[in-house]
Amino acid sequence: MLIAGEASGDALAAELVSALRSHPIVQSMPFLPEFFGAGGPRMAAAGVNLSFDLTQHAVFGLSDALRQYFKFRKLFNQLFQLALDREPDVIILVDYSGFNRRFAKAVKHYVRRRCDWFHDWNPKVVYYVSPQVWASREARACQLARDVDLLLSIFPFEKEWYSARTPQLRVEFVGHPLIDRFSSVETPPTVNPADALGRTDSKSGDHALPITHHASSPPLILLLPGSRKREIETHLPIMAEALKRIGRHRPARSRLVLPTAELVEAALRSIKPIAGLEIRVDRLGESLAESALALAASGTITLECAYFRVPTVVVYKTSWLTYEIARQIIRVKHIAMPNILAGEEVYRELIQNEATPERVANEALDLLNNIPRRETMQRNLARIIQSLGRPGASARAADAILALVAKDAS
Repeated sequence: MLIAGEASGDALAAELVSALRSHPIVQSMPFLPEFFGAGGPRMAAAGVNLSFDLTQHAVFGLSDALRQYFKFRKLFNQLFQLALDREPDVIILVDYSGFNRRFAKAVKHYVRRRCDWFHDWNPKVVYYVSPQVWASREARACQLARDVDLLLSIFPFEKEWYSARTPQLRVEFVGHPLIDRFSSVETPPTVNPADALGRTDSKSGDHALPITHHASSPPLILLLPGSRKREIETHLPIMAEALKRIGRHRPARSRLVLPTAELVEAALRSIKPIAGLEIRVDRLGESLAESALALAASGTITLECAYFRVPTVVVYKTSWLTYEIARQIIRVKHIAMPNILAGEEVYRELIQNEATPERVANEALDLLNNIPRRETMQRNLARIIQSLGRPGASARAADAILALVAKDAS
């Protein structure tokens, strides 16, 4: 059984299912395993029998979650009953922290109360992608240790962090799947950063930009407002207005990239028509490989920008209530994962009241014009991506899950 509630988790789960299906151990089984649960279109395409599309119900911030409490309780109860009816051997919870942590707790509580001769269902609970308890509410690591049999980490520092606090929790660092995800995207030939931006007054270094457009053409700016409707409705107007301000100072091409076609309508409702704005659906790798700059909402997308060494301005704005609560409990200095991994602000973060079109435009223009800053940023991004491990994250995750099952069977 798999549960994923957001677009990024849907992609992770689909890649994991594919790795499990093709694993030699699974291929040698007399009966191939079944996969079911809740997720999104990528999981469905990977052959997971979905009870419903949980990614359609993704929320943005605490206030949004509170407004939809009863809907989520109904979905939760539906999935919990599905687990009781089907009794899966393994439950894989993919990201989606608030929902999935509670699901793990509910399953383990049910099993412990009925652990006797007549009730032998005791599934292995695997959490794929550590909840960011290291950023806030460290005590939740103890809950994970009680309710999770295996935690699969995609960031290198997490295993040591858990080991120092909950050594009884089994944690495996498998690497980040994005290293494999974009392997099929052809890396464009590198060019002089100055030439790529239509400038000739800077000397090039060894860390040139992977941009394919002709030196004489304007640079391409990507708008990446998020993967949820509310994120798009909040961030895209800021980015669109910043884009207009950028255009007053230097020519540029622009492209809005959205993860699904269903989000295009929400995007078009959020902004007035922008001349020359191209809209692409789900062709992120190609777009990042061609881009000179990105305006991106904080989230998984910032690591994908880092993978392609794209200079990026990170924007994040949420409700007043969510922001004020976050200010009190978050213990890390940065919100963008490349910055957390680097321990410094590689990508400029414009959060809440700082996320204005004027501030975004000013940062973007500096990144377009300041070649030494771009080159320094790209060197830092290369080191960050190198820390995420070798290719094969999904295969290593499948290895760890099957080893857990084999250990239990023996």
